Amino acid sequence: MALIEIKKVDKIYNNEGVATSALHDINLTINEGEFVAIMGPSGSGKSTLMHILGFLDRPTNGEYLFEGKNTEKFDDEKLADIRNRRIGFVFQSFNLLPRTSVLDNVALPLLYSKNLKNQEERAKEALASVGLAHRVNFMSNQISGGQKQRVAIARALVNNPAVIFADEPTGNLDSKSGTVVMGILQRLNNEGKTIILVTHDRTTAEHADRIITIRDGEINTDEKVHNKHIAKEVKIDE
Repeated sequence: MALIEIKKVDKIYNNEGVATSALHDINLTINEGEFVAIMGPSGSGKSTLMHILGFLDRPTNGEYLFEGKNTEKFDDEKLADIRNRRIGFVFQSFNLLPRTSVLDNVALPLLYSKNLKNQEERAKEALASVGLAHRVNFMSNQISGGQKQRVAIARALVNNPAVIFADEPTGNLDSKSGTVVMGILQRLNNEGKTIILVTHDRTTAEHADRIITIRDGEINTDEKVHNKHIAKEVKIDE
């Protein structure tokens, strides 16, 4: 089943009367359970596409169907609700609240969704799934970069979203921590989660099953990965 379907999507930015086309005539379908990488050089439009797919921005023209529903008429409140309940985000810079516990960072989406039932238990379960059950009471500034990204993944998971967007998730990590993160994303995909990875790095993209290449605001290639990189099992409870 198609989770995401966009048809003839354009994105045009206007700055003091000057129009700049960031995306042009994008047609794309992503099915439930896929692991898709979107890659391209800086300025290619890949981040703009992620922002539209993740309801952080709206297209200028075209149609976007999410879980079979046309989102064109959705107001900002409805889009915010979808972002919170159905979408998880993992960013390169982690975006954790400083001087706040790991547990409270993970539980934050539950507060926004007003889903307070078993809040602490669910946050602990999400942290356990990324090997950080023993770090629940640590402050976010007391853990390593790799652990911060795993906290960010746990936060993305806590509302049981339909899709996780990972924007350059290994960009600020050393190779070992990056391998751990990619291994977690692959495991989540194997468990049925839809993963959309945004990266400029071909090696990172080849952890996915499908790579979409964006160039000059258009889809340049859309191909299956034939020699997929499988992240080696690495002990993560440390």
